[in-house]
Amino acid sequence: MRVLVSLCLMLGLVACSESSPILATPESIAAVSYRDEGPSKLTVITMINNETGAGGHTALMINGPQRIIFDPAGSFRTPNVPERGDVLYGITPQVFQTYRSSHARASHHVVTQEIVISQAQAQAAYQLATRNGPVFGGFCTNAASRLLSQVPGFSQIGVTMSPIRFQNQIEQIPGVKTEKYYENDAGDVVDALAVL
Repeated sequence: MRVLVSLCLMLGLVACSESSPILATPESIAAVSYRDEGPSKLTVITMINNETGAGGHTALMINGPQRIIFDPAGSFRTPNVPERGDVLYGITPQVFQTYRSSHARASHHVVTQEIVISQAQAQAAYQLATRNGPVFGGFCTNAASRLLSQVPGFSQIGVTMSPIRFQNQIEQIPGVKTEKYYENDAGDVVDALAVL
């Protein structure tokens, strides 16, 4: 039984791509810098298989000094969104919708869990994300949960490889706002970005 559970977990993590270092220039990052005017927030983004309920990928959106997505071992690549060390920059509402839409398809939906945090927590999360560097394929949730567990006020978060376990931990945080997003198109992230 343990072997079966381990096999299912590993198959669920296949959605995390192999990571290769992408180093956008500081100039290209500065050119697209965006910060949402609302409160500082952390948003855990989980891609869920519609058939099995297994988690396929985890990312963190941080609205701090600027809004970024820590997309460990992710496959979201588009020319107008600079990436450096698995961090996506210039996350305007339109870019976030493109990110979410490219992951939602007939086989997967996207769960966002939004938490209002202090500016100090946002700054800490931002620094941890931008200093983390590229993550190996299959370790997206490990990297995201490890990062969040180091943010002041989130030490109760256990480091895990399971997107669902991580999602369940986040659901226990008072005030978390959860939303599910569905689309019906076929293909994967790369296919979705090709039509944009």
